[in-house]
Amino acid sequence: MDQSILHLDLDAFFVAVECKLSPKLKGRPLIVGGQSRRGVVAACSYEARQFGVHSAMPMYLALQLCPDAKVISGDMEAYSQNSHLVTEIIADAAPLFEKASIDEFYVDASGMDRFFGAFKWSVELRNKIMKESGLPISLAMSVNKTISKIATAEFKPNAEKLIPAGTEKDFLSPLSVDKIPGIGKQTASFLHDMGVRTIATLRDMPLKFLISAFGKNGTVLWNKANAIDHTPVVPHSEQKSISTESTFGEDTIDVKRMKSILIAMVEKVGFQLREQKKLTSCVTVKIRYSNFDTETKQIHVPYTSSDHILLRTVLELFDKLYNRRMLIRLVGVRLSNLVHGNHQISLFDDTEEDINLYEAMDFIKHKHGVEKLVRATTMGVSNRVRMEMNVFNGKVRKNMMN
Repeated sequence: MDQSILHLDLDAFFVAVECKLSPKLKGRPLIVGGQSRRGVVAACSYEARQFGVHSAMPMYLALQLCPDAKVISGDMEAYSQNSHLVTEIIADAAPLFEKASIDEFYVDASGMDRFFGAFKWSVELRNKIMKESGLPISLAMSVNKTISKIATAEFKPNAEKLIPAGTEKDFLSPLSVDKIPGIGKQTASFLHDMGVRTIATLRDMPLKFLISAFGKNGTVLWNKANAIDHTPVVPHSEQKSISTESTFGEDTIDVKRMKSILIAMVEKVGFQLREQKKLTSCVTVKIRYSNFDTETKQIHVPYTSSDHILLRTVLELFDKLYNRRMLIRLVGVRLSNLVHGNHQISLFDDTEEDINLYEAMDFIKHKHGVEKLVRATTMGVSNRVRMEMNVFNGKVRKNMMN
């Protein structure tokens, strides 16, 4: 029996929330993002998109294309509250759903056909969300998550699309390879350089060649191009924090070494945040002295998953925290107050150069592993210390520092 997987995606979410808060903004070209010249576009209305404006575009260029656009700095708290409202509406109606980001959801509606039709039920759920939240939302349904997500993006805004079982490849074939979820600018550029521009062409590529070019992600690309995706809808649960810590083999007062380890930790948890499409607004640093006294210090920051912001914050907290000049046996980092949302939300603070850098770094980490690309300042961290981080507490864990 074929599955019925529904993808729900709030249309121009940030802009829709702003228009909900201030209805007079409806119908106007709006841009949400950084106010400075070096800032970038986090989101824009469909009216602004008609002028060629898109997310991650430099703000100065967006305003050249659409000089009459109204620029809004953004209200992350309002976005989070509205996201939570939609989540509650879905939770009340759906037997099994997954919150993929702040503005998109997957629902496994496979069993609904036994009653009155999965797609009919999905359309009614969409209408319920729009009525109770006051926000526009699109949907698409197919046999798996990949096809449904691609279809939603292809037909939104205001989409209600069913891709019948057996027609997945026909739907995908003419589409550009960058329509496949997970293919960023770096991968798309690489594929284009090889002459691979459509999903049909990618589907015909030898699997061994894709593996040699992209590592384990080569298999993922080939499967998605062939409409294969066995990824289940993961039951929704709110993760409270992400953290990691390291106990030294010998207690130390080597501040340079401790900071190098903290930097390596931030690189790991920052990458994990972006992998999970999450952002943090609370950073905590923990130290434990040789006499087992444990101290922590935390600070709230604008929602982010950017290493350079997290690094600056962690090192500042460590400098304030480590004032007893005693031997240290453990250091740790925790990121909390997590919300769903990809790096796009961080565009409020990031520049175009920052975004391109993170895309390139994460592309390499995806292909070769997170440990294969590190900052020069962590090169002095010995393999033994890195092994301690990996073996003792290396994997990112929930609520470890409570």
